[in-house]
Amino acid sequence: MISKDTSLEYFAHESAYIDEPCSIGDGTKIWHFSHIMKGAKIGKNCNIGQNVVIHSKAIIGNGVRIQNNVSVYDGITLNDNVFCGPSMVFTNDKNPRSECVHDYLPTLVQYGATLGANSTIICGHTIGRYAFVAAGAIITSNVPDYALMVGTPAKHCGWVCKCSTRLYFDGSITVCHKCGTKFTWVSNIVTEIV
Repeated sequence: MISKDTSLEYFAHESAYIDEPCSIGDGTKIWHFSHIMKGAKIGKNCNIGQNVVIHSKAIIGNGVRIQNNVSVYDGITLNDNVFCGPSMVFTNDKNPRSECVHDYLPTLVQYGATLGANSTIICGHTIGRYAFVAAGAIITSNVPDYALMVGTPAKHCGWVCKCSTRLYFDGSITVCHKCGTKFTWVSNIVTEIV
């Protein structure tokens, strides 16, 4: 199916619900039983898997991949080229109660980050550029750029290149053995050398 707005060229499976108005970029694909709520913003060339819900005040950048069974709530921003693994979880209320007024906290996932299958991102935190959150990890604090996060709660246990290869530092500079990208490591901050 093509968008009701013929000026846009995106694919939506016939079982998907798309509440108008919303913004969906060219080349985006929305699969079975997914729901895009009124006001949601989705960039170009995204892949929205089966049974995904994107809320009204969610912002999805270009080239984002959201696998099956993920809910992207109000206050969540996924920058370009973020990967959300199957059944990973975002929260948006740090102290949820059915009877109370909600206190939504924003969550920012920066460019190129990976959120592994069944990982949980507790709201109010920033996931750095190209960070890699392992499957099943629970994020309870901010995550630095290129950080590898593992466990429950997640612990920082290393660094990962933008090509997803593990990085090893013997000093302040290293080179990814897979793609050749160079990095510096100073005061526990990793930066790509361009």
